Amino acid sequence: MAEEKFSQIVDRDINVEMRESFMDYAMSIIVSRALPDVRDGLKPVHRRILFAMSELGMYPDKPYKKSARIVGEVIGKYHPHGDSAVYETMVRMAQDFSMRYMLVEGHGNFGSIDGDFAAAMRYTEARLSKIAMEMLRDINKETIDFMPNYDGEEHEPVVLPARYPNLLVNGVSGIAVGMATNIPPHNLGEVIDGVQAMIANPDIDSLELMDYIHGPDFPTAGYIVGRSGIRQAYTTGRGSITMRARTTIEENNNKARIIVDELPYQVNKARLVEKIAELVREKRIDGITDLRDESDRNGMRVVIELRRDVNPNVVLNNLYKHTSMQSTFGINMLAIVNKEPKILTLKEVLHHYLQHQVEVIRRRTEFDLKKAEARAHILEGLRIALDNLDEVIALIRGSRTTDIARTGLIERFELSVEQAQAILDMRLQRLTGLERDKIEEEYNELLQKIAEYREILANEELVLQIISNELQEIRDRFADSRRTEITVGEESILDEDLIPQEEVVVTITHTGYVKRLPVTTYRSQKRGGRGVVGMDTKDDDFVEHLFVTNTHHYLMFFTDRGKAYRLKAYEIPELGRTARGTPIINLIQIEQGETVNAVIPVEKFEGDQYLFFATRQGIVKKTPLEDYINIRKGGLIAVNLREDDTLIDVRLTDGKQELIMGTAQGMSIRFPESDVRSMGRAATGVKGITLDEHDELIGMDVVVPDQDILIVTTKGYGKRTPVSEYRIQSRGGKGIKTINVTEKNGSVVGLKVVKDEEDLMIITSSGTLIRTSMEGISTMGRNTQGVKLINIREDDAVATVCRSDKSEETEHEDDENGENLEGTLGEEATDVNHQEETDEINADSDAGNESSEE
Repeated sequence: MAEEKFSQIVDRDINVEMRESFMDYAMSIIVSRALPDVRDGLKPVHRRILFAMSELGMYPDKPYKKSARIVGEVIGKYHPHGDSAVYETMVRMAQDFSMRYMLVEGHGNFGSIDGDFAAAMRYTEARLSKIAMEMLRDINKETIDFMPNYDGEEHEPVVLPARYPNLLVNGVSGIAVGMATNIPPHNLGEVIDGVQAMIANPDIDSLELMDYIHGPDFPTAGYIVGRSGIRQAYTTGRGSITMRARTTIEENNNKARIIVDELPYQVNKARLVEKIAELVREKRIDGITDLRDESDRNGMRVVIELRRDVNPNVVLNNLYKHTSMQSTFGINMLAIVNKEPKILTLKEVLHHYLQHQVEVIRRRTEFDLKKAEARAHILEGLRIALDNLDEVIALIRGSRTTDIARTGLIERFELSVEQAQAILDMRLQRLTGLERDKIEEEYNELLQKIAEYREILANEELVLQIISNELQEIRDRFADSRRTEITVGEESILDEDLIPQEEVVVTITHTGYVKRLPVTTYRSQKRGGRGVVGMDTKDDDFVEHLFVTNTHHYLMFFTDRGKAYRLKAYEIPELGRTARGTPIINLIQIEQGETVNAVIPVEKFEGDQYLFFATRQGIVKKTPLEDYINIRKGGLIAVNLREDDTLIDVRLTDGKQELIMGTAQGMSIRFPESDVRSMGRAATGVKGITLDEHDELIGMDVVVPDQDILIVTTKGYGKRTPVSEYRIQSRGGKGIKTINVTEKNGSVVGLKVVKDEEDLMIITSSGTLIRTSMEGISTMGRNTQGVKLINIREDDAVATVCRSDKSEETEHEDDENGENLEGTLGEEATDVNHQEETDEINADSDAGNESSEE
């Protein structure tokens, strides 16, 4: 007995046994539990939940059912693990802050972004979402393989048909043995666009796919800082991206506060608030006076109140540094491919998905073809029976049993067993003429479908076209706008390669809201039109700066305190036409109470170029552009201002130009730039024009020969006057009259040097914008009051004007009252017939007017 017992013992090296056993365990974890399949983007537990809910009939148009019933079905038939693991997985599939496109519709308490747990499964209810049905569509048409469940009594799908690329759309994370996956969610519309682009061009690479799939799109929105991490992940399968909370800075009673309304993905809001409070208590972040969570069912809102004397931008940067308001997402695109784990690039993920869809369409078509051929075969038998109806009836009536009748039909008419049985099962109503026509019609339709199915199976291009069309249907039904905005970060040098060069319009409001948008947004209108809304502003705000530039050019910001800041144009967020914009204080570190009063685009900081400054008190200064090449984030002193003076305008020159300046009361002066010598950055400058009491400088521009001087007033009047009518004077004189300022046309608000090949963009304090051709603006003498360029309401006024390239599209529109203003406003240009002033003061003011340089 003892010998028989010991004969069953096998000697084995423990190292070999441990190695093989651990590998079996590891592969079981990797393939069967922790990693998703590249084809449907699901782990086994997700797949089993969706399949079980489908088998239970929990469709979107059916009532919700208890979650406990779903969990019991899953663990009882397909997933022999803990019920809590299955329920937690299902809960996550129903959370709008966890899944980009939820696969389960939950009813009840399914947790919150504050980390609150879902209610027990006996309290909550669920059903499949509409988009989840696209994961299961055609599953009963033999499109995928089934395998036995854990006890062999049931069958479960190896993979789902997955009619959209769920691996990228919803992402997945999982930890296996010795490896892990972490794939972020993406925008459904972008991913489908990428698949369609690959269908159109199979040789497309991952970088080219980024033209369609711009980057991850998280359900909690927020920002992604920079594109280099995205590019690395898409081209290598591994990368790291920086996520930031979306914040705005509000001012109230000279106090600023930071509003947080979107968080990085998977950040717990309650813990974030606790962390901020802890940092304030430990005095690691200074300047925060109050912290409130005002979130409700309408959205997230965390309010961070600040002291009056702190820079909110500095506090915000400290919050990014010390809290999860800025966090990283390590992308690791690892998935199961042919039962093996593999790290995939963006192109490889879409390639494997596309291969899966080709197989799904082929297998579905083969299923439909078999079904159609089987039905056509039956109909062929019925047609034979109807053509020989009397003989068939006689044969059946003369047969003693069904088997004899079936055999007789087979032998007499050379039918199959299925056809003979169908004839025996045929009801008498099918013998009517109408029913015979229906059989013939159905048979002809089936022949057509059979031909189509065979053509699809023989032509791979047709298969790909079907995939593209069905993806487009899903896109039309379920795609939404991108939530996560991709911004430029510290890695902007690398990101420039991914940013197209294009003309954009940049607008900045008086209170510091900035945005950019394509120049094609604004349509050209006739002079006198009502205009379109160019920006939504607050009641006490208006647009102050508007210009056209290139996305790769620099933008130099000059504030009322004489400081200079710098950004690239693409660092300005691109927003909608009517959006208010982003606070400029979020982009540059201006001081509390400091406002941007001048902005100019610069292509390069090289060559013989100068910045020419003008202040409201008529002081001018010229400084080499290269002195501003190294502008820190905290800004740089650009000009030393006198007491009660502000910087109003800056121009880029070559040192050999002529300048013209205008005042609010209609005076102007033209003088050569050489009258002002080059000075250092911190110099005050010299007098450019002598102002009358209560007058101030409103604009400055560079003179171009054979062009016109455009003058625009606050009440929408304007005119063009040839440059030749403005004679050259010495710097510092009182100048000559450029427009007759009256109560009717208002004070001067803009002075520009213009030409016919340009458009004029006028924007009012309320945010209304009109774009009109320069050719439509009347040319007249200096001493006139101009014509109406834009209809202004009594409570509105022109805020700023800007030149733009000629628009390709011209829209002929009447105003709101239906009255065409074109051709009638010329009557407004009444010559005042006043004699030009002859007492113009041209005295050279070099002596005594020039301040010392610092």
